[in-house]
Amino acid sequence: MKFSLAHLTVIGCPPPEMTYLAARAGYDYVSLRLIPMGVAGENLYLPEDKKMISDTRTALAQTGIEVWDIELARILVNKDPRDYLPAMEVAAELGARHVISSAWTNTTGDRDVIVEHFARLCDLAKPLGLTVNLEFPSFSRLTNLQQAADIVAAANRCNSAILLDTLYLHFSGVTPEEITALPHHWFQFIHVCDTSPEIPRDKQEMTRIARDNRLYIGEGCIDFSAIFKSLPADITCSIELPNLQRVKKYGYEEHARRCLASARKHLGAG
Repeated sequence: MKFSLAHLTVIGCPPPEMTYLAARAGYDYVSLRLIPMGVAGENLYLPEDKKMISDTRTALAQTGIEVWDIELARILVNKDPRDYLPAMEVAAELGARHVISSAWTNTTGDRDVIVEHFARLCDLAKPLGLTVNLEFPSFSRLTNLQQAADIVAAANRCNSAILLDTLYLHFSGVTPEEITALPHHWFQFIHVCDTSPEIPRDKQEMTRIARDNRLYIGEGCIDFSAIFKSLPADITCSIELPNLQRVKKYGYEEHARRCLASARKHLGAG
């Protein structure tokens, strides 16, 4: 099992620094946020920042770390998917394999728009050798696995996939049987973290937990064994585990180490 360090886990680290940190902590890959969301606490790491990209390329070469994916190509009604092309081109230059997307349209009857935009993202990504992975955050437009699967099936692109996140599997009540029922090749990697049993009923609290208060694997209630039995055996884990209190206590690097240590211990990865 291989592991990537997701940028949200250490969101204050610029990509070059994050790459060196990931190498010291024992990760195989980094997952970079090169398409900002404009949320609180997020720094801007833009693909047009040539020095930052050059420094990242140097860090990758010096450490042997690879880029697994970039995020986040959001599907919005008034957002042209072509606007994400510069970031995807930089991702391809850095050796990335995947792009994360999710839908934030919040408009009644917008399924066809989501399908169209997702398909166009896949078409833009294909010549670059990138797969587009559709995620379903429980506070976004798509809130469960069935909705995400409907979009991927309707888009019918060979470089499309679904990104599972163990937090959202818990929030949405997704069962292992639902995962098993879908094509295995739709699952290229998975975001992992743990969480407490309580499921928030409002989007604001879901968002707070997702961005600020995820738990180390083994500290919460998620049945990782059941989830992983329903997935391809060689699936890559991207550890997306932001926790403001842990970062304040340990610092980014030690937090990243503890994230990986708990994952290796509880996911049977040695």
